[in-house]
Amino acid sequence: MTHFSWIDYTAFGLYLLATAAIGLAFSRGQKDVKEYLLASRSIGSVVLSMTVLAAFFSGISFLAAPSETYTNGIGFFVTMVSFFIATPFTATFILPFFYNSRFFTAYQYLDERFDGRIRMLASGSFILRVTLWLAAATYAPALALEQVTGLPLWFTILCTGVVTTIYTTFGGMRAVIWTDVMQLLVLFGGMVVIMFTAVDQLPEGWSQVVSTAQKHHLFDLNWSLDPTVRITVWAALIGGAVMNLVQMASDQVAVQRYLTAKSYTEAKRGLWIKLWLTLPVTAVFYGTGLVLFGFYQMKGDPVAAGLVKKADTILPFFVVNELPVGFAGLFIAAIYAASMSTISAGINSLTSATLIDFYQKLAPGLVNDEPRQMRLSRWLTAFYGSAVIAFAFLVHRLGTLLEATNKVISLVGGPLLGLFFLGMFTTRTNARGALWGWAAGFFTLLCVSFGKSIASIVPASLQGVFTTLGSTSFLWWTIVGITITMVVGMIASRFGHAPSARQLQDLTWSHLDKAKIGEQ
Repeated sequence: MTHFSWIDYTAFGLYLLATAAIGLAFSRGQKDVKEYLLASRSIGSVVLSMTVLAAFFSGISFLAAPSETYTNGIGFFVTMVSFFIATPFTATFILPFFYNSRFFTAYQYLDERFDGRIRMLASGSFILRVTLWLAAATYAPALALEQVTGLPLWFTILCTGVVTTIYTTFGGMRAVIWTDVMQLLVLFGGMVVIMFTAVDQLPEGWSQVVSTAQKHHLFDLNWSLDPTVRITVWAALIGGAVMNLVQMASDQVAVQRYLTAKSYTEAKRGLWIKLWLTLPVTAVFYGTGLVLFGFYQMKGDPVAAGLVKKADTILPFFVVNELPVGFAGLFIAAIYAASMSTISAGINSLTSATLIDFYQKLAPGLVNDEPRQMRLSRWLTAFYGSAVIAFAFLVHRLGTLLEATNKVISLVGGPLLGLFFLGMFTTRTNARGALWGWAAGFFTLLCVSFGKSIASIVPASLQGVFTTLGSTSFLWWTIVGITITMVVGMIASRFGHAPSARQLQDLTWSHLDKAKIGEQ
């Protein structure tokens, strides 16, 4: 197997230096927390659409999407179609609640709708989930670099985390947004180059890609309703839509981007632009897996031959062995830098959630002390960068990159999205009911997640139940979590006082002043 040449290392190093320089360039002129966390609410719709899209398609996508289609076919790509459900729903029904001049985080809404306990619970859930998700985003490029350069996994994990933490600590949200835009363009362009390079070496070109995929059933879709089947059309459409809603409607990483928009109208327009960018970008990402499959069916499968340890590294294997000298360093750097962009966005959002939802809530005097808040923001960013590095060493225990990230999203995200739905779309639910609902949803998903392990220690009469729960496809986890949370939350609320109409003003869909929102 070919490793990096000195030209590749040079291209790799220069690209990373350029990325870090862009991030650090925005450290000047930061006078307050609004600038540091929300870029002074000055971002237009086109840039917003690209940074939101980049939040969902990082270095993990660069590796996991081609690997998924290479190994299992196009079934998971159907989840990308589910964005045509999740995005309009978010733009129409969710965004009006978030675009509020008072809000810095999504969880401030839950404080006003329920109480401070729910706000801190939700924010804490977000912090846990995103810390684990970012660990996967750190692990992904490190895995790629170990495979194709021979650099130790521990070394590349530390490099990713340390460089990203430094420029995010100083650059703030503007650094996050503009590195997002650059990485999205580089990733998409790089993937297009890889696709056409591979197809150009096939005697029959695109027709050979299609015929090979058909021969090996990679275009086959499973229409089963069996929830234990890993990927079916229904799981991908329905489960995928709800899973995407977790990220779009309850995730501070996405919501913080909405709040950087110049106006509500710009934020909404940005979401619609992002929707129409999603399919071509993801089609290229997942389609590259089909192209590489056709290429290696002709050349010899490196996974079957043991030349790569996991299918997650099939793309970097191709890049290093088939692209001209110098391109390999550039594209591996693109994977690396895209993950840096995702990590920077995540730790910036973790800082925002901790500062606004915990420190300001527990120490109200901090609100008017801008210098102290700025210092605290930078210390929090450094802390979360360090935590992400530590967790990155444990990601391999969760399965493939695709499954690892989606399991983390579903386990914590389902009950969290349930809290927002209870607040926005029900009027009878109170804080105590919401709390019971969240607890029930989270406990249920723990049983689903660890069902097979639990089955080995419970009485024989219960083993079948937990084995079935543990066999449920990860695409259904979010639906299970949100359903249990909402049902238990609504029932439990019946045993307490109902919120008054005044308490619900502008906080539920039926009490929302739509005209007022549209003017913002």
